[in-house]
Amino acid sequence: MLIGRAKDIIDNEEEIKLKKLKESLDELGKQVQERSQRKILIFTESRDTLEYLENKIREWGYKVNTIHGGMKLEDRVKAESIFRNDTDVMVATEAAGEGINLQFCNLMINYDIPWNPNRLEQRMGRIHRYGQTREVFVHNLVANDTREGKVLSALFNKIEEIRTALGSDKVFDVLGEIIDAKQFSRAIIEAAVNARSIDEILETINFEVDDEYLMKVKENLGETLATRYIDYTRIKELAQEAKENRLIPEYTQSFFIKAFEKAGGKILESHGIVTIDSIPYSIKKIAEDETFKKTYGSILKNYPKALFDKELLKAHPTAEFISFGHPLFEAVLKWVEENYWNSIQTGATFYDPDGKLDGFIAFYEGEVKDGTGAIAGKRLFSIFTNDTESKIIAPSILWDLLEENNPSEESLTEIEDIKKKTQQLAIETLKEYKNELLKERKRQAEIKQKYGVKSLEYFILELDGELIELESRKAKGENVDLVIRNKRERKLEYEKACEETKKLIEKEQNLTMTTPIFLGIIQVRPKGSRNQDMVSDEEIEKIGMRLTMEYERNNEREPEDVSDQNLGFDVRSKNKDGSFRYIEVKARAQAGDIALTQNEWFKANRFGDDYYLYVIFNASTRPELIPIQNPAKNLTPQAKIEQVRYIIDKIQITEKAVKA
Repeated sequence: MLIGRAKDIIDNEEEIKLKKLKESLDELGKQVQERSQRKILIFTESRDTLEYLENKIREWGYKVNTIHGGMKLEDRVKAESIFRNDTDVMVATEAAGEGINLQFCNLMINYDIPWNPNRLEQRMGRIHRYGQTREVFVHNLVANDTREGKVLSALFNKIEEIRTALGSDKVFDVLGEIIDAKQFSRAIIEAAVNARSIDEILETINFEVDDEYLMKVKENLGETLATRYIDYTRIKELAQEAKENRLIPEYTQSFFIKAFEKAGGKILESHGIVTIDSIPYSIKKIAEDETFKKTYGSILKNYPKALFDKELLKAHPTAEFISFGHPLFEAVLKWVEENYWNSIQTGATFYDPDGKLDGFIAFYEGEVKDGTGAIAGKRLFSIFTNDTESKIIAPSILWDLLEENNPSEESLTEIEDIKKKTQQLAIETLKEYKNELLKERKRQAEIKQKYGVKSLEYFILELDGELIELESRKAKGENVDLVIRNKRERKLEYEKACEETKKLIEKEQNLTMTTPIFLGIIQVRPKGSRNQDMVSDEEIEKIGMRLTMEYERNNEREPEDVSDQNLGFDVRSKNKDGSFRYIEVKARAQAGDIALTQNEWFKANRFGDDYYLYVIFNASTRPELIPIQNPAKNLTPQAKIEQVRYIIDKIQITEKAVKA
């Protein structure tokens, strides 16, 4: 009879917890208007409950899939992609926290509450972490009429009290540190088995949230600056470098689309969002390899909403972000390597629309390791060479060159000669790179010496003093043997850590480089622009750069010439407030149209108001400098010639000039 009654409750969905789950799903669904963004993550403790909920949720009309501990990593990654692209709800056990990213989801229900606060923290950390751009909603289903339910309710009330006093949701990031996990788990068990009175158990949670307690919470959150060394100036410099050298998504998207279509795929593109309805067989075959799946995960049958620009994820959080490391991108990359790697090995041909380059560009990969065997740095080098010179040139020059329409199958006969001409320069350049790395390693070593070794030496000295005092107390008959033994053990640990840190610092500064690896070669031939007035003139360019540098200094900025690095701008100019303006200089002997390369136009789009175009008309006679802020927004290219240049007419240039 009891079994039959229990079956009726399950079949008729009379179970209170299940009813509340259905209500929570409906409530969370209403909080998000767009269905594609209604991604609800449900956590449960057991596999049986997971399968039970999966069936019920599907009966309620939701699209649902699951993640559990019995799945391989590649299957979990695939399930995450299915949840992102297709289903509304994912039911998961703790396995959902291992090796996948669920930040596109901001709605969570804890159907079963773990008795360990650390696990509860880990669950919420799946969606409530750095990088989450939307408000997070978490529903915890707790049966208040049970003994353990009362303890859990008291915990959540206490967490809310701490959160309010702290004025920050960061409290959820350190639950396991501010609530004693072992003590709380024991309290739950004791409540469940009726080992102690419920009032006595609840009293253990009813601690006072005073100033001293809040200070401890803040320390756990890392808000006391004394706990670590932070070089803010260096961080700012690194952020600046990352911004300037970042491989912008227009390039990865352009590469992917071209390669994907070469492989026989079709892509629909609109405002940065792409739709991939099917994957070509040749790409699928690569992705089905077990080694590939273990490394990158599995690809899906289709991607209805994908993008290449991470910034667009803010507006489209459920879209699939495709870039390096994504299984589809890596499969396409591998397909390109298998089918076209021989082209760069034997020599491909490009044209320079500026008409300046006439020769070959050899590509090398250089690697530097430290004394621990770890890679300290790896860099791609490219060297331009012809009959008169050999010089380092930025690899990104490829984006500004025009491809050969009808590539020849014949390999270049000069490859070995070019390798001999360029290898020594590649070695010298790698040495310079090693010196750059060594300079940074020495800077880091000073920090580790100052804040690591010195701290350990201080603790050792402090323990020496304590041991001397304890030995004195022991001599007077006091029983402190256990304390002395513990202090000595701790001192030995500190001494060992100190010695290991010193050795590590030394090894990290011991840098060695391998011989640069030759990757391939291209031939570059000059091909003048259709408009010969736009062909670069070295003397005119020098005048333009000189006038730009003078203009910047006269306006109390600090300009730096970076024109040889092919960054997409010629001058990095520092303002008084520490910000930068990135300046592309275009000088003309007379007044006329100008052309921007792909790299320059893409960087102008990326940097926005920080990017300036300085046009110098009549450079050789009566120079006129015309500064234009944010040219990608304020100028409209009249044409795009040969797919690698954007033409701006002279009328727009004079109309869009800005003040200093």
